[in-house]
Amino acid sequence: MKTKNIMIVGVGGQGSLLASKLLGHLLMGQGFDVKVSEVHGMSQRGGSVVTYVRYGDKVASPVIDKGEADYIVSFELLEAARWLSCLKPDGQIVTSTQQIDPMPVITGAAVYPDNLVEKMKAAGAKVDALDCLRLAEEAGSSKAVNIVLMGRLSHYFDLPEEAWQKSLEAMVPPKFLELNKKAFALGKNA
Repeated sequence: MKTKNIMIVGVGGQGSLLASKLLGHLLMGQGFDVKVSEVHGMSQRGGSVVTYVRYGDKVASPVIDKGEADYIVSFELLEAARWLSCLKPDGQIVTSTQQIDPMPVITGAAVYPDNLVEKMKAAGAKVDALDCLRLAEEAGSSKAVNIVLMGRLSHYFDLPEEAWQKSLEAMVPPKFLELNKKAFALGKNA
């Protein structure tokens, strides 16, 4: 199988590292060679965070270059737009519609761009935009946005539901498991 590339992008503290570990566990369990690389910005201060997940028969490098991402999973709308150049021409963006103001917007030096979903689509991207924060809150915690996104991403994979559930059980602490299973289902079925 040709190597597939997934970029997980967001803002520090949103749970992108758990999402990448969940994907890594899932894909390894399906017999793929998997490489996960965490590239942090100022994650502790709400800065941009990027994680690469690459899988296939044999993966040499953990890094994804411009124009190579099959999927961009974004926790925040502006981060999806920021990394658009990494998406393959036939790639898929799965993004939360949540907007978190970056520091230039907070300080008044810039304005948060309008109509980002429409602009990404106009640039030729396939965009699946979902109010993941609302669904996470419906599941029981605003911190479950990452698992809502994984549920939505699962919609694009031909992998057994049991495999996703097994990875959730392996990666999520037991006291949060039911909440996260609900978040996953809400994302998948949205």
